[in-house]
Amino acid sequence: MLGKLIIASLLTGIVSGFFITVYELLIELLTHAIFMGDPFKTIPTLPVWYLYLAPTVAIFIVNYFISKDKYIREYGVNEIAESISENRMILTVKTLFLKIITSALSISSGFAVGTEGPSAGIGAMVAYQIHKLFNLPTMLIKMMISVGASSGIAAIFVSPITGMAFAIENIAYQFIKQYVGYLILGSVISFSIAAKFLDSISFHSSLGKVIDYHYIVPVLLFIPFITAFVYLYLFMKKRLLHLIDLEIFKNFHTYRNFIFSLIGGSAIGTILLIEPHAAFSGKEMVIHLINYENHIPLLFIFMIIMLRIIGTTVSIYANAVGGVFLPLMSIGALVGYGYGELITQIHHLPLEPFFFAAVGAAVFMGVIMKLPLTAVVLALETTFDYNVMVATGVSVVLVSYFSNLYFDIRKKYVTKADKIVE
Repeated sequence: MLGKLIIASLLTGIVSGFFITVYELLIELLTHAIFMGDPFKTIPTLPVWYLYLAPTVAIFIVNYFISKDKYIREYGVNEIAESISENRMILTVKTLFLKIITSALSISSGFAVGTEGPSAGIGAMVAYQIHKLFNLPTMLIKMMISVGASSGIAAIFVSPITGMAFAIENIAYQFIKQYVGYLILGSVISFSIAAKFLDSISFHSSLGKVIDYHYIVPVLLFIPFITAFVYLYLFMKKRLLHLIDLEIFKNFHTYRNFIFSLIGGSAIGTILLIEPHAAFSGKEMVIHLINYENHIPLLFIFMIIMLRIIGTTVSIYANAVGGVFLPLMSIGALVGYGYGELITQIHHLPLEPFFFAAVGAAVFMGVIMKLPLTAVVLALETTFDYNVMVATGVSVVLVSYFSNLYFDIRKKYVTKADKIVE
């Protein structure tokens, strides 16, 4: 049995690594095809009607495929594992390929969803098929799906430890002592393949293990600042759009996806027209904000924050196939960068806005997704800077506490229309 598990973990890492690489390259290919080149350069030259048509048609196609196979939709990894183990969900090779296509189409057409959710899902589907191939015991389904999810995250972020932390915080609590070796094996193998073809999010200005105590007070002041934006995001998602969704679901159940496709396409088209950087997954924005020292006007930063909050929440309700990990990181990076710019203008302190962009990216994601350990690991693995890691650790715990005073944040926020139909 141990030999089977080692081979299954190796195979999951290898297959996941290649699938994730193809998935990421497909997104890039489709993005350039839809927008006729680099979207950030070509969108200002494209006709207005096309900017509305492209995301609207794309999301209609995505919803058509979802109507044929409901398991293409974005579910939490833990939800997938539990549904499979209870025989409420069957993941086929067809579903795997459709997941890749619909997610690539969602992201490449401008919807503000990320690649990490589908990557974890793709890894989980690969692991499920390998579990069947090796005829492993039913009790090991969750463990194998954990291996697959960690492999997918490790590949898409080109960060093996982040992949392991993600899987552990999601579904591997009870398996950590017994099966962590297989998680490590799958993640490292998948990462090593993806690293050959993909670029990771990395922080070029790392100070390493040198602690700069000038950041103590600004970091403490940053906590209520970013908490306010967490409240804003949660209000938009859990109050305003959730209310709209329930009303549409209650009165127009048959046409729910059709209506939200129109809303989603119109919203993304408007965002593309106003500022293309506020659309798409946000990976390029995170990399730019945490690495480049050019100053960005505050009004411009907060405009993009609002557009990305709207774009991310609308994309979720429109059934765009993708996660919120990267979009949340991009919002947090913008909030952090804006805070850094603001505090240096007010007090002229020798602080770097991109430092707070790195902290904000990890904290915003960690709080909303209830992944504090993943946030700290991600901050350390992408920056190799203990200042960022310490600031993230303190902030993610305190911001989570303050946010939960008013909002009930769950690992997977499911609308009435999102629930798995048994």
